[in-house]
Amino acid sequence: MKLVIIEGIGKKDTIKKYLGNGYQVMATGGHFRDLKKRELSVDVENGYEPQYVITSDKKDVVKSLKETAAKAESVLIATDPDREGEAIAYHLTYILGIDPAKAQRIEFNEITKNAINQALTKPRPIDMNLVYAQTARRVLDRLVGYKLSPVLSKKIKSGLSAGRVQSVTLKLVVEREREIQNFKPEEYWDFWANLEKDKMKFRAALYYGPDGKRLKPANEAQVQQIVSALKEAKYTAKDVKKSVTKRHAPAPFTTSSMQQDAGAKLGLSLKRTTMAAQTLYQGVHMGARGMTALVTYIRTDSVRVSAEAQTAAKEYITQKYGANFVPETPNIYKTKKSAQDAHEAIRPTHLDITPDEADKYCKPDEAKLYRLIYNRFIASQMAEATFNSVRVDIDANNYIFRVTGRTPLFDGWLAVYGGSNSKTKEETEKENEDDAGESAAILPDINIGDQLNFKKLEFAQKFTQPPARYTEATLVKVMEEKGIGRPATYTPTVATLFARLYIEKDGKALKPTELGCLVVDWLIQYFPEIMNTGFTADMEDKLDDIAADGIDWVTVVDNFYKPFIKVVDEVRANDGAANRIKPVESDEHCPNCGRVMLIRESRYGKFLACSGYPECKTTKPFEKPVCKCPKCGKDIYKRRSKKGKYFYGCSGYPNCDFVAFDEPTGELCPKCKSPLVKIKDVVKCSNRNCQ
Repeated sequence: MKLVIIEGIGKKDTIKKYLGNGYQVMATGGHFRDLKKRELSVDVENGYEPQYVITSDKKDVVKSLKETAAKAESVLIATDPDREGEAIAYHLTYILGIDPAKAQRIEFNEITKNAINQALTKPRPIDMNLVYAQTARRVLDRLVGYKLSPVLSKKIKSGLSAGRVQSVTLKLVVEREREIQNFKPEEYWDFWANLEKDKMKFRAALYYGPDGKRLKPANEAQVQQIVSALKEAKYTAKDVKKSVTKRHAPAPFTTSSMQQDAGAKLGLSLKRTTMAAQTLYQGVHMGARGMTALVTYIRTDSVRVSAEAQTAAKEYITQKYGANFVPETPNIYKTKKSAQDAHEAIRPTHLDITPDEADKYCKPDEAKLYRLIYNRFIASQMAEATFNSVRVDIDANNYIFRVTGRTPLFDGWLAVYGGSNSKTKEETEKENEDDAGESAAILPDINIGDQLNFKKLEFAQKFTQPPARYTEATLVKVMEEKGIGRPATYTPTVATLFARLYIEKDGKALKPTELGCLVVDWLIQYFPEIMNTGFTADMEDKLDDIAADGIDWVTVVDNFYKPFIKVVDEVRANDGAANRIKPVESDEHCPNCGRVMLIRESRYGKFLACSGYPECKTTKPFEKPVCKCPKCGKDIYKRRSKKGKYFYGCSGYPNCDFVAFDEPTGELCPKCKSPLVKIKDVVKCSNRNCQ
């Protein structure tokens, strides 16, 4: 019997199915050997040697692995194909007494019979460069967290934490919020001429002034001046450009682009996206098929696609859509320079498992995400979409109006992955620049010199808008663009910011808390280098260099730690805590002793606590009640869970278990007697089966 050791227990049955008899599959359940808790566990005096221990929750797992490995004919280590997986593989060789230089490590990018069989023929030694890169990251993060967090807590508020990646990410959210707060809106006016030709009406936007420069009226006085100048004007087509324009298919998903589209198109949070993607990768039970993995490895920053997958996509597209939907040469996408490119883009493992079939076996989030991944991959391998485009410049007393029209000529990839959300930012900006914000799907046939019938002028006052707050998806996008973190770190980084109460949600938007802003300001003041986005991105590049080129990880850590700890010691020695947060007095008094109640904050949100603590330990909710509980009549309050999500709970808990995720009204449905809730100012029954 051969023993195959994997990471995630969720894919155990899927892999076992493909290995067949003669193999036993066991899972580590992730990391089982890590730095000690509540200790630095890094010997800074002796080469930053990490002091690993078996984690308490994995001791039984390790015992079982040792016993089974001792009886096995051979051991193959098939942990995930990334740095974390390579580190876990190394720790397995350590606890099992296997030489890491021995060829017993196998890896596969997708959980299919062919991929696993191919991996079995290519066992290799542990890649120590990958292990060292993961070790360097772990040591760096521990040094920053354990050396900086206590100082931060001493100076501002107990229980705070700082991190090499999390603090820079928090800085992005805080800077965006301040950009919004400091934004000064500027007035401008949109201005159109409504015209007609051959009984077809259309609207053209004011584009250039008589001086040949772009013109956007800044106030009503300028609008009236233009109106006066256009009296009795004749509207003549001055320039007509007709062309066939093309839109190239988008690249298949990386971790980041999948998270962005899942947020924008499906409304999924980072956590829900990650959980659904992990299940799709590990395997779903699909009736007679058994456990089946539906997508390739989900932590990747590469857009590379294997030749076999491209061939399969070509056959699928030809059969379903026709040969004209296949590009003359396969679409090849350029992976960004900073990408590790360790494995392929995210794609379906079995094109014959359509989204419609997957719907029958997957949970809703998994089904929606699989459809998105499937369609994105198919679209990425399809021909360009083409359009008949026309742009007309119209002269009126030396003012130029512009109108554009675009009609589909050939759908191409848009037949699979269409919609305005599929446009890139660059494409959207280019279209807006070309059509001055005005676009018409169909225009009459217009030629240079044609006189157009004038109907009326139209104008509207507008004001420039501040940049939007980040959502989880757009924050991940900017993290990727700036090189902050890597695919495996995006979701846990954002989750940590919620857990530490540094950010909160306002609808789907991310908003920094007062605490988050204070932490950022303090860190920028004393640790500007750590809070520098470029420095953080450069450190990620150095970790990549360790993995790819084998540069010395100890030197990388040492070059960071020595200047860092010097500043930490200086700040620690500086007496006082001028920036320390002081609790705010409320206008309420303690019902037990009469002293003033203070507004305090826990991981669950704000609450009122007696200022006489510890003599008086009275606490009560800070928020005003939303309504009365429809079950017991006590007050309903808006709460925040451990994971940062908001919900509405009864103050009578645990005797009353009423909970709602939409705002309750306190009333019951007249039809089914379920609680009524308010969603976007519309009152609905909370029972989804009630109409």
